[in-house]
Amino acid sequence: MKFSDLLPAKWPGQSLARRDELPYATLQREMDRMFGDFFHDGETWPMRREGMSTVMTPQIDISETESEVHISAELPGIDEKDIDVTLADGVLTIRGEKKQECEQKEENFYRMERSFGQFQRSIALPVDVDEDKVDAVFSKGVLQIKLPKNPAAVQAQKKIVVKSGG
Repeated sequence: MKFSDLLPAKWPGQSLARRDELPYATLQREMDRMFGDFFHDGETWPMRREGMSTVMTPQIDISETESEVHISAELPGIDEKDIDVTLADGVLTIRGEKKQECEQKEENFYRMERSFGQFQRSIALPVDVDEDKVDAVFSKGVLQIKLPKNPAAVQAQKKIVVKSGG
């Protein structure tokens, strides 16, 4: 709900007016735009500022089968060489840096913008995995990681029968 929805359609001593003609309506529109620009900033990733750099949070999907854990991370606009994947103590960490440059030249106009941002996601794995058989593939802005479970972890799983209580 917008703030302008809370304003009355008619102020005392005033004729019936459109909502966008009411006092503070312009201020409300500008505040909505400012907060929208601040939190979205034209990117598809949620971001926050830390010092001089921007920290981005890529979207991650995690799924599990009987034999492996699958992790998919959306990293649009990232080069493969700017991605670092590590696995230590049951925690998978994906980190990197996004570099973007935009140049626009016209007859009486020149604009050059650069932006840099770092990202890092750490995921505690639900089971013990075979670190020697982990496979990571980056294609079309999506990082796919397959983490095979250790055979001991697969065998340790036990199906629990759920009974009716009454």
